[in-house]
Amino acid sequence: MMNKKLIVFTLFVFLYFNSLAQGGDDFIRSTGKIYAVVGVILVLFFGIVFYLVRLDNKIKNLENNQDE
Repeated sequence: MMNKKLIVFTLFVFLYFNSLAQGGDDFIRSTGKIYAVVGVILVLFFGIVFYLVRLDNKIKNLENNQDE
């Protein structure tokens, strides 16, 4: 269930950034730096998601070891 929510959320994030990138001709887009901004945001997002998944797995292991 968690994976479906994560996939749907990620899809919405990509669509949102795509709509931002296709917006008006502002300074960041006109200089081509919007892709660098989106790239940094995506790296941070996936880093946080990876960290939270690892943390969740470690907590589950601790809970299972405590029950034994």
